[in-house]
Amino acid sequence: MALHLRFLRPRRPATPAAPSAVADGDVVLDAPDARLAPVLVAAARGDHTPAAALLAATAEHAEWEHRDRYVRRLAVFARCRPDFFRAWTAETPDDPGLLLVGAQLAVDRAWDSPARAELLRQVSPLITAAAGGDHHDPVPWRLALDHARGARAGHRYFEELWEAAVRRAPHHYGCHVAALRYLAASWRGAHRECLDFAERAAQDAPADALLQALPARAALGCLTDSSGTDVPRARLDAAADRAVALSARLPADDPWPAQIRNLLAYVLLRLARPAEAWEQMRLTGAYATSFPWERMSDDPLGHFLRVRGALREALRVETPHRGRGGTPRALGH
Repeated sequence: MALHLRFLRPRRPATPAAPSAVADGDVVLDAPDARLAPVLVAAARGDHTPAAALLAATAEHAEWEHRDRYVRRLAVFARCRPDFFRAWTAETPDDPGLLLVGAQLAVDRAWDSPARAELLRQVSPLITAAAGGDHHDPVPWRLALDHARGARAGHRYFEELWEAAVRRAPHHYGCHVAALRYLAASWRGAHRECLDFAERAAQDAPADALLQALPARAALGCLTDSSGTDVPRARLDAAADRAVALSARLPADDPWPAQIRNLLAYVLLRLARPAEAWEQMRLTGAYATSFPWERMSDDPLGHFLRVRGALREALRVETPHRGRGGTPRALGH
């Protein structure tokens, strides 16, 4: 049986926080953080040196989660504004940061093609070169895991890549998401297996690690799979609870935890926990993210705002009746 809101018994809502003061017009989609924003401004002028310095700093301080996110964003930027990337390539072709961005850019381009699997196989040398830059860096291995999924690599090969990735950073969120997506793609409907994997990873990770949100990511797959799932409701609630606890440890109204909170808000809505979903939207403040709203709409920002508005309205109606459950109306799922 498919898991939709109407099938789920809602929890008794807590008293919600005051509505967010952030106006719709002030909400931004996929905003860069304070370190990345000036780098992108410089890149728009064709200057690659701040990008190179930023990635070098993340490697020096082993900031692998930040490095992974910056590599992705710089690759996206290079697709539409390539001048800084060309200048970077011409000046320092062996820069480890450049090699990573170049490999990510090549994978992104191949991924959008109908000939994805074939084109991805041609990208392998770029990923190999990126992996040779810093032997402690897990980000090339996250990229290799994504590449293997797209190229439909066999399980044995993927396991070899996975072992190499976790040797470098056993709690790297990006590598675990890549493995989770490979598992989901390889065995459709394997929701229990995906949750097993995510729960083990979260249990082994520090309390403030992004991996605490991995079970919620697995729960998203359960809740959005039209083929249905027999995963017990209690496991889905527990996955959300882990991510709620993580969110409470992270700064509010900040781009860094925004994707975790956007994901969590959606999962909580699907679990008919509207007051808690509203709290995550309040904490995320002005920062909407494409994921997961792009799964429901070609206009993720507009969809986020519509859901937020409907949720705010529904909770204002329901809040005086504290003992009543209920699912917000018109949330667009």
